[in-house]
Amino acid sequence: MIDNYLLEELVSFAKNGTLAKTADELGLSQPAITRGTKKIEAELGVKLFDREPNKITLTPTGKFAAKKAAELLEQSRNFSIAVKNFDQSNQEIILSAVAPGPLLVLPQNEFNNLKINQDFVQEKDIKQLLLQNQATCIVSTQNIDDKEIASTYLGMEKLVVNLNEFSNLASQKSVKFQDLKGLSFIVLTEIGIWKNIIQKNIPDAKFLYQNEEENFNEIKNYSVFPFFTTNLSFANPRWRQNKVEDRIPVKISDADATQSFYLNYLKDNKKRLEPLIVKWQDAWEKVD
Repeated sequence: MIDNYLLEELVSFAKNGTLAKTADELGLSQPAITRGTKKIEAELGVKLFDREPNKITLTPTGKFAAKKAAELLEQSRNFSIAVKNFDQSNQEIILSAVAPGPLLVLPQNEFNNLKINQDFVQEKDIKQLLLQNQATCIVSTQNIDDKEIASTYLGMEKLVVNLNEFSNLASQKSVKFQDLKGLSFIVLTEIGIWKNIIQKNIPDAKFLYQNEEENFNEIKNYSVFPFFTTNLSFANPRWRQNKVEDRIPVKISDADATQSFYLNYLKDNKKRLEPLIVKWQDAWEKVD
């Protein structure tokens, strides 16, 4: 069994081309790298290096060995990450999501072992994240059909546009995205899937994105810009406190403005997630 440090030295030499640069990258002395080149050759029983006065290069076999060494090191790193992720996933419930709304509804303080990832994930990455135990469960709009993954329905989120009370559209019971053409909106940056939905569906609109909720609220309160909420927004106490009286909430009737959300998880984790799922569904029904 060849030690990883010898593989790392071989890969580094293949990348850098000299003993000096290899030693510098790995923080070792040049004589130590020289000893390593000889040791790996001895352990493999093949010639990996051509040695000339003041020059050393890889043989064709050496180049092949360096490529395979890089693959082995990557596999070793992936193995270590997978085991650590599995262990962490079994000690904690690691939750990710594609949008913020569902997280507002979740009674987080009732689950001491719950850890919520702050960065929203992409729908296309969900299966891989679950199978690699990088998340215990993920909220998405997908009902995943897989032999290892289960999906449980949580509830629906419905997009609302809040319009200035003197706007012609504010008197309507509902509007379509097309009706909002050309308007400028104040929008929080981190809204997950909703960002793509509004950008794709509202023609010629301008979106004034704000990273900080405090800045968003200040502009919202001292301007007439329309902004978006959902049926879940007011599960957040800060939204209730910062409600503005001169904006009228109007439902958006397009199909894309209503999204169904599911909790996706490995089937092996179903039993330990059941209490969280039941609490979540109950809380969602009360808000909705």
